[in-house]
Amino acid sequence: MARPPNLVGRVGTVTVVQARTGSTRLPNKVLRPLAGAPLLLRMVERVQATGRAGVVVVATTTEPGDDPIAELCAAAGVPCFRGDPLDLLDRHYQAGLAHGATAVVKIPSDCPLIDPRVIDRVLGFFLDHPGQYDFVSNLHPASYPDGNDVEVMTMDALAAAWQEATRPLEREHTTPYLWENPDRFRLGNVLWETGLDYSQSHRWTIDYEEDYHFIRAVYDALYPANPRFGLDDILAFVAANPDVAALNSRYAGHYWYRNHPGELKTIDHT
Repeated sequence: MARPPNLVGRVGTVTVVQARTGSTRLPNKVLRPLAGAPLLLRMVERVQATGRAGVVVVATTTEPGDDPIAELCAAAGVPCFRGDPLDLLDRHYQAGLAHGATAVVKIPSDCPLIDPRVIDRVLGFFLDHPGQYDFVSNLHPASYPDGNDVEVMTMDALAAAWQEATRPLEREHTTPYLWENPDRFRLGNVLWETGLDYSQSHRWTIDYEEDYHFIRAVYDALYPANPRFGLDDILAFVAANPDVAALNSRYAGHYWYRNHPGELKTIDHT
């Protein structure tokens, strides 16, 4: 693999929203309608509502099937980077390079209910401790409702992972090389300030048809009156509407790393 370029002198935070149409479980999920617009644009809208996200870039693939994503971004004026279909580590790294990043925020497009204030809290922790962390997330351990995933890393750390990571899961999921090597990288984690842990019980992400029905119900109920509805608004709505909460409850606690038993030393699969 080529040596990473000299990153000295680059400035800025770049938030990368990874998106593709070829999801095996729910194809074209990012183009499904939510409150009158494609899910991807609603997702980007929420990320752009944060105060410290910097440049928000959609990173999709070079596959022809993802042309609609690039076209959608162009029509909406959202920067779009197209890269390797399988190597998301490379896609994030190249998107960061293309937009002059010193820090890259990773947010998957299957989180259309993410609270902008959660993004600001995790990114703010990273930015308010300059030079102290290489990687900060709210996932190790997780505590927020699933679907509020935020990971932020220095461009130097991302470059190191890009150059050195070799396992397929490290390339596919971008950040495992960082959080699996705490002796090499300075890691930080942000817990939900309530002290609660809803990561296993509240599923606000989209991988299955039932997830879409849940997310659409939340948007239909909350978006018209308050497009910037947040975590507390969603919690109040699902508490008052248990039938909505039940729509995708059978998938609560399902995470990608369960497809890699024994391959991640920092993950407890029990």
